[in-house]
Amino acid sequence: MGLALGLALLLPVGAARADDESLVFSFRDPRITESSGLAVSPAHPGIYYTHNDSSAAPEFFAVDSQGRTKAAFRVSGAQARDWEAMAATKDPATGRGVLWFADIGDNLDGAWPDISVYKVMEPSSLRDATVPAVRYRFRYADGGRNAEGIMVHPRTGRLYVVSKEFSGAVYAAPEKLRTGRINILRKVAAAPLMATDAAYAPDGSSYVVRTYFSATLYRPSGEMLAKVTMPQLDQAESIAYTADGKALLTGSEGARSPVYRVPLPSRALAAASPSVSAKPTPSASAVADTASPSRGLTGTDIMIWLAAAAGATGVIAVIARRSR
Repeated sequence: MGLALGLALLLPVGAARADDESLVFSFRDPRITESSGLAVSPAHPGIYYTHNDSSAAPEFFAVDSQGRTKAAFRVSGAQARDWEAMAATKDPATGRGVLWFADIGDNLDGAWPDISVYKVMEPSSLRDATVPAVRYRFRYADGGRNAEGIMVHPRTGRLYVVSKEFSGAVYAAPEKLRTGRINILRKVAAAPLMATDAAYAPDGSSYVVRTYFSATLYRPSGEMLAKVTMPQLDQAESIAYTADGKALLTGSEGARSPVYRVPLPSRALAAASPSVSAKPTPSASAVADTASPSRGLTGTDIMIWLAAAAGATGVIAVIARRSR
């Protein structure tokens, strides 16, 4: 049993179990072996985007609802040191789709002096092509971090990075990104243990953070709404909202890896909806004031982590005895 699968089998206490989870498709393209990011196309109905993890080329794939690749796009002038996440939004001025690719993985927790996010205008046609990108460089205000999640608020356009740590955090980028200098990421809220991806709802009413265990929904202020159990996957890597915001899509690494649709619990949808019309998303400083760092690591999380570690240790011990 893999460690990620073992963790996924541990159901978080108090998690809301969504009904009718269903397989949407499995990737058919043999080039897609480490699907690490997932996004719904803003412009092409029924199209999803994904990209591979580290040691891959700077490219992404447009896939239909049957898992068939419709186009592969190379990103010119970009590096793929460790692409871990992506997001899709619409340009508020033009209505055109915008894709964001996050080269933010850092397994040594600070080995890289800075990280990068690439902004690509969504291709208007689904044909293999090379597309240009705008590169934004970032550095954490409190030191290097490993991260696997980004999200972009659909109305404000503000970018956030979610770190993958024992006690993770949500980091806000500056309101205005600049290409000529390094942009500073500042902690504004806590995040669950070992977050592997994140995404904003299409209407901005909530955001979700994926972990190996489950998915957690939050208000834009950082207040937790609900936990949602996820399908059992070998290595849970990606999450996105459906276009209507009523369900989550989640995927895994591996050849012919699956993408599942998980409806959001009705109580979570009802809890999130008032924030749409109540007021705009708070500023980064307001989020920092309202989000308690203690939310990032609960007693349940610690028990899950210890149980998983104990289980992994037991497996290693059995293997060691058999190999003598």
